[in-house]
Amino acid sequence: MIRPALFLAAFVAVFPASAFDLQGHRGARGLMPENTLPAWKKALELGVDTIECDMAITKDGVVVVHHDLRLNPDIARGPDGKWLEKPTPAISELTFEDLQKYDVGRLRPETKYAKEFPDQQPVDGTRVPRLSDLFDLVKKSGNAKVGFDCETKVSPLERHLTLAPEEFAGRVVAEIRKAGMQDRLMIQSFDWSTLQVVQKIAPEIRTMYLSSPRTLKPEADGKPSPWLAGFPPEAHGGSVPKAVRAAGGRIWAPNQTFLTPEMLAEARALGIAVIPWTVNSPAMMAKLLDMGVDGIISDRPDLVQAELKKRK
Repeated sequence: MIRPALFLAAFVAVFPASAFDLQGHRGARGLMPENTLPAWKKALELGVDTIECDMAITKDGVVVVHHDLRLNPDIARGPDGKWLEKPTPAISELTFEDLQKYDVGRLRPETKYAKEFPDQQPVDGTRVPRLSDLFDLVKKSGNAKVGFDCETKVSPLERHLTLAPEEFAGRVVAEIRKAGMQDRLMIQSFDWSTLQVVQKIAPEIRTMYLSSPRTLKPEADGKPSPWLAGFPPEAHGGSVPKAVRAAGGRIWAPNQTFLTPEMLAEARALGIAVIPWTVNSPAMMAKLLDMGVDGIISDRPDLVQAELKKRK
């Protein structure tokens, strides 16, 4: 059991009252190819507070940055330069060398994905990077303040496609500690079991609890959602903030459309910071900023910055 006074003190240390955490989602996906060196460079150029990214682990144990469990035909071209006709085998079944054969520097034209991000600039020849490449880029930039929000891409519905939560968490924690970035980084996940492991083996690393209506929903037979590691809201009066608090969480990342002023107030009363995702509409940005959230995760951090400037 975490003593409330100590919990609140730790919360204030990480998120002082004046802080606002602007996170560039997948770097700056609305402007550059997601989860790539160009996207991270753009995020640094814009001056985000945190670079958000996704972690996967290859067959040969390399921690890479990629969102999907397999390479997505909407963003990947094969060694022959042609768009993939179907997803590749799982990243966990490919070596890092295998991954380097694929180009992820452009959105496939005429897809729904491409239409969603019309301002994304292609960078042909871009490859899936390692997590260490992100750390190296930031170190070379001289930026000693920008943080990292790294998501574990694992699913309780497809455990066979990734390492088990315990081994996955152990590998990424080792990589983070190797780079000396544990104090500048948080690990987030929809799969709360991963976060339970991180809190046990690396208490110095912050954890952020992701949620969406899909991952919170009980199963058809009434059993709690498998995403929540035994901390379902229904066991806490239907309260997601209380479920996060029971799991040991200090940061909650709800779906942008799910958050209400009442839920935000409840989370605050529990000493939980609230950073919704993925906010790309200026109208929603304004709504959430007016609500008083602790941060925003966005594919267009430049638009969030514009909204913030209106409030100065």
